[in-house]
Amino acid sequence: MNMTTLIHRPAILALSLLGATHALGELQVSKIFGSHMVLQQEQPIRVWGTSDPGSTVVVGIDGSGASVKTGEDGKWRVELKAMKADGKPRVMQVVSGETTIKFEDVLIGEVWICSGQSNMEWSVSRSANAQEEIAAANHPQIRLFDVPGHVKGPEPQDDPRGQWTVCSPQTIPGFTAVGYYFGRELEKNLKVPIGLVGTNWGGTRIEPWTPPVGFEAVPELKDYVESLAAGNPKGGAVQIYNGMVHGLTPLSARGAIWYQGESNAGDGLRYEHLKEALVKGWRRVFENENLSFYWVQLADFRAPDPNPAGGGWGPVREGQRRALRIPNTGMAVTIDIGNAKDIHPKNKQDVGKRLALWALARNYGKDIVCSGPLYKGMKMEGSKIRVSFDHVGSGLMAGAKEGLARTREVTGAELTEFAIQDAEGAWHWAKARIDGADVLVWHEDVKSPQHVRFGYQSNPEKLNLYNKEGLPASPFTTD
Repeated sequence: MNMTTLIHRPAILALSLLGATHALGELQVSKIFGSHMVLQQEQPIRVWGTSDPGSTVVVGIDGSGASVKTGEDGKWRVELKAMKADGKPRVMQVVSGETTIKFEDVLIGEVWICSGQSNMEWSVSRSANAQEEIAAANHPQIRLFDVPGHVKGPEPQDDPRGQWTVCSPQTIPGFTAVGYYFGRELEKNLKVPIGLVGTNWGGTRIEPWTPPVGFEAVPELKDYVESLAAGNPKGGAVQIYNGMVHGLTPLSARGAIWYQGESNAGDGLRYEHLKEALVKGWRRVFENENLSFYWVQLADFRAPDPNPAGGGWGPVREGQRRALRIPNTGMAVTIDIGNAKDIHPKNKQDVGKRLALWALARNYGKDIVCSGPLYKGMKMEGSKIRVSFDHVGSGLMAGAKEGLARTREVTGAELTEFAIQDAEGAWHWAKARIDGADVLVWHEDVKSPQHVRFGYQSNPEKLNLYNKEGLPASPFTTD
């Protein structure tokens, strides 16, 4: 039930509570605000909307209030003081003249934006174990806001169009599965309200989600800046941002999770810079340079490639991995839970959990291993190459992952999907073994190796390097 109320009457009570006077005027509040919403804790609470030009708007919640006079364009915005999550439902009132808008059952907690193309849009009702998951989705402390439809345009749109709902078996079926499983893991571990804002569109490239300031922040993307300046946005750049994201800004949020890249697979290593533009752009428009940004590396897909040089989706995954140089970012590796014949793997539970590990470790101080092994460096040792990793955890292992079950260690198994490059530049499938926290890679006929690749193809189906926490190593190339 939508508990938002709009009252046209002398607002004597509201004025006495908020301690302000103001002029008459029609009033609107951005639709990103509503009953059942979650507001981000420990950050200034930004609220905005429109009213008659020159009118005064007063916003109050739980004893905290602020007033502002609208400009000539009728727009207004206030910032309320930061609050702490306590699970207590509150009432927010917005008053202008004789109009009072009241939002009830408002919680203070953690807010995350969930965005991307079809694998983020993929709903709970279409994921693995859907009936059981829907029946168990009784989580009144998790609140959902889904930007409806697929909207793009040449100009930024202020209306996000959706409304907040309480997570339940009735409201969860159509919501993003990755977003829900991510939020469920946070709520279970943090015991605070979780607000999830979904904005997704299947089959889309990354450029349309990126605001102009994002392209301007990345020198390698000068061509996009020039195309925008010429009024002919390359690749339809910024238009989905205008229709699906701009209306959410500048909402206070802890961070964003992102699952996209299939439509940019042909861009390969350049995806690193496209991701940088998205992250920097969103941080600017959400007015939060510390906005955390965690993404999903593409899962395995299509038939295995016998060529040790790799290719296919290998380069775009490498671009995703290299983008981790951007501060306050992380990447959920899903190379072991894809489907060779389905670009939409149904196991979204592990995707959400692996994203949540990054947030729990980096944002909420949990002492946990948040990632599988990520390539750190290499050095020559005679005819072998020693590869070192971050996120080794309690050690490296050969493992196997089957369905939703936990990864199991496979004792004595040989490591697979490693390739080595000889002095002439040719690639060969290689031997590899765990040596302490490192992996040694070699080929008997390659005496002067140059580089190593691991899982560098669309579907490295036999990949089996994990840490002992059960998280898979990311594919990589050292060249």
